[in-house]
Amino acid sequence: MKYMGSKARFAKDLLPIILKDRRENQPYLEPFAGGMNMIDKIDGIRIANDQHQELMAMWEALVNENWDPPQLVSEKDYKHIKYNQEQYPKHVVGYVGFNSFGGKWFAGYRRDKEGKRDYWGEHYRNITKQVPNLKGVILSCKSYTELEIPKKSIIYCDPPYQSTTKYRDSFNHEKFWEWCRQQSKAGHQVFVSEYNAPEDFKCVWEKPAKTTFSWHVENLAPKVALERLFVFEG
Repeated sequence: MKYMGSKARFAKDLLPIILKDRRENQPYLEPFAGGMNMIDKIDGIRIANDQHQELMAMWEALVNENWDPPQLVSEKDYKHIKYNQEQYPKHVVGYVGFNSFGGKWFAGYRRDKEGKRDYWGEHYRNITKQVPNLKGVILSCKSYTELEIPKKSIIYCDPPYQSTTKYRDSFNHEKFWEWCRQQSKAGHQVFVSEYNAPEDFKCVWEKPAKTTFSWHVENLAPKVALERLFVFEG
């Protein structure tokens, strides 16, 4: 699924590091699962959480209720759903809202320019292709601070990045890093994707990546940033 900040293109680099010492039946948990572009490539005990209600309602409908989403949504319907969300089921709002520029929540209707690109068809195919790989995943919708985490889990965090485009909800980064410290001290293996981290976190992987958080601006040259993976040193 196309999703703002997705790690799909880095999964082949990140997962061997994150899963290197995974034991049999060791739970794997993502507090910020988003577009499920990492967890869909993992087996075993998996927990996918995100506090975005419409997003998780969409995954619940797709994975556990066998919902077949629409293959096309008109611009008129897109706008009506955007401005009248309370009139639609949450899973429908989630499905429509994220098929926007850059996978950002209702960031604008993506038009099929002169038949050159079928955005809705791509959206449908990408998501429905993921669904079989998500069967058995435990879905959760709450704040990461409210999670009940099984003992000695692997926790992979892909939170909203600091100093980038804001997501729908504000995010307290200092509180998040302290939470990561506490989970590490509790015996979990915690990995965090970010550009930078506090001094007591060690970078175990990095890779240059072109990125821009202004997909709606045409001809804007992407910036090159270092994607990094951190663990708590303590």
